[in-house]
Amino acid sequence: MKQLVIASLAAGALAVATPAAAQDDDLREGLDRLGEGMGLIFEGLMDEMRPILDEARPYFEEEVLPFLDRMGELMDDLTAYELPERLPNGDIIIRRSPDAPPFDPEELDDPEVGENGDVEL
Repeated sequence: MKQLVIASLAAGALAVATPAAAQDDDLREGLDRLGEGMGLIFEGLMDEMRPILDEARPYFEEEVLPFLDRMGELMDDLTAYELPERLPNGDIIIRRSPDAPPFDPEELDDPEVGENGDVEL
């Protein structure tokens, strides 16, 4: 009788484990297919975007990077500044936050001031 109970329990465990293992295999296969599909989508996007990126590269290298480099030289810490603001005359200003730590102008290179007080950046 004891052997019959043990055999029944073992058979039951196998019956439960087999569908679970099959579900795990199905899940793995589904995730693998999903990953392959995502890879194909990204490859297609990159193929379509490559000409646009190649066209934008010279502008980015000649205009954007020097601009960002200069901004990095002038701004000590981005969190010390408020969001940019456009004035009615079209100028864009970036104000220093009132709660920012004191500004030390000796840490930065000062731009040259012209005869009329104009600053060439």
